[in-house]
Amino acid sequence: MARIIAIANQKGGVGKTTTAVNLAAALAATPKRVLLVDLDAQGNATMGLGVDKRELSASTCDVLLEEIHADNAIVKTDEGLDLLPGNTDLTAAEIELMDEDGREQRLKRALDPLRERYDYILIDCPPALSLLTLNALTAADAVLVPMQCEYYALEGLTALLQTIDALKAKLNPGLEIEGVLRTMFDVRNNLANAVSAELTTHFGDKVFRTIVPRNVRLAEAPSHGQSIVGYDKGSRGAVAYLGLAGEVLRRQREREQQQKSPPMQQAQQAPSENPA
Repeated sequence: MARIIAIANQKGGVGKTTTAVNLAAALAATPKRVLLVDLDAQGNATMGLGVDKRELSASTCDVLLEEIHADNAIVKTDEGLDLLPGNTDLTAAEIELMDEDGREQRLKRALDPLRERYDYILIDCPPALSLLTLNALTAADAVLVPMQCEYYALEGLTALLQTIDALKAKLNPGLEIEGVLRTMFDVRNNLANAVSAELTTHFGDKVFRTIVPRNVRLAEAPSHGQSIVGYDKGSRGAVAYLGLAGEVLRRQREREQQQKSPPMQQAQQAPSENPA
């Protein structure tokens, strides 16, 4: 069953779409069965995978409005992953859903039937705590937070975590933090290094060891309609996202082992409880 990961941060320009596209492509290269959901009205994840957002016959908007089944909106990409594409119609969808009952559950209802088909479903969220983002967080098992190591980053991260806690209490009790990813990192920047160290001190193993550097090839890839894995697999950006995929997979294996270990421990203890 797929693990659904929302890639979210209320702050814009921190690398959400870059992370969504490239992590999806890196996971698909492992290989895993991956679906990327573009929930941002800008449609950048859609364009970044070589799909023209202006020529969609169906999109995430139609799925949220329950006018079409998600199956009929999914498109195959050259990166070996599936895409539920998005475009500016998502803005209209958000307005239309505003007064609907269960509006925060629309994406969850759409994705639940797809979970058996994929190993991972990644959701690229818009840069705001909007109804679209609430739909993503309600549908997700976990949240991955990309952030730059800048002065206001820790404050913004704290606000996001508070929002997630509030949402857990009302809509999605099982929601977890998948991890915090440091993006656009410049090792020559003393402030970035200081914020990175403070981030690790405060959040410990929730911070991914992978650090995504500032990389020209990473910035070029979307203009070619490719992920960095497809565009230049040997670049520093590609190496970083392949490393991130490895961390995500390792954490999933650890979770699965933890889920299995209690019954095993009980089985080991059972004989000692029987009378001799």
